Amino acid sequence: MIYLKSFTFPTEEQESPMLDNVMTKWHNTVYPFKIASGGLLQTLKFAPVTILYGSNGSGKTTLLNVMAQKLGVERATPFNTSTFFDDYLGLCTYEARGDGIPLGSRIITSDDVFDFVLNRRIVNSGIDDRREQLIAEYLELKEQDNGRFRYHGDDDLQKLAKLVAMRNNTLSMYVKKNVGLNIREKSNGESAIRYFFDNITENALYLLDEPENSLAPLRQQELVQYLEEAVRFYNCQFIIVSHSPFVLAMSEAKVYDLDIRPVEVKRWHELEGIKVYYEFFRKLADKFEA
Repeated sequence: MIYLKSFTFPTEEQESPMLDNVMTKWHNTVYPFKIASGGLLQTLKFAPVTILYGSNGSGKTTLLNVMAQKLGVERATPFNTSTFFDDYLGLCTYEARGDGIPLGSRIITSDDVFDFVLNRRIVNSGIDDRREQLIAEYLELKEQDNGRFRYHGDDDLQKLAKLVAMRNNTLSMYVKKNVGLNIREKSNGESAIRYFFDNITENALYLLDEPENSLAPLRQQELVQYLEEAVRFYNCQFIIVSHSPFVLAMSEAKVYDLDIRPVEVKRWHELEGIKVYYEFFRKLADKFEA
């Protein structure tokens, strides 16, 4: 099933008039401008499964967030945005099926999965109060932060450290780094895959940001099987950001390589990241011989 047919990002020519205006305001970032146009990417055309692949900093998660906001799909946790995010969205367009994007469509991020795992662990760990304190602290810092903090001495050092941590992390990651939970891999993976099973249902569009996070290889293969069945039997469409070879090799997936200019569709085994895996194991082939 294809609910979203295509999504078009602004070109450099479309961005220029707005950038000329905002640059006069002395802002030091114009995020998310230049993310798509810098990669010479204008239009993504979607299949039932479409995967955005790229190295760190290629902009794939930003593109996913832009699409999610423009489409108005459900979102569980907030994400880092900017002063110009709405301006950028106004330049984006998309083509959907005649009856539009179905209700229940949503974006699922690694923060969503982590929150689910953390909440389950919190119930059993007796640290609920600490979590609430950190959430309140993060929100207070975000409300007070105007980018004008000045360091005057040792008394300001702790506040400066907290401000830097707040600016560099989402709410979920701020809590994660300060709570200090030791989440066992087994329980973490079991809870993470359960989140996908419980939250991906039928007849909807899902945008997944690195769903392989927290999942061991066997669990990743279980997830892939579930997603393929959701496409085949339950009329789901997926747009996925991923590095995982198991996810990238999904049946009939359309893979966009964001590491090349202009962005192109590639077969999963042509991707540089997959070739790195191949070369690594090829050199160690004798280790696997019976």
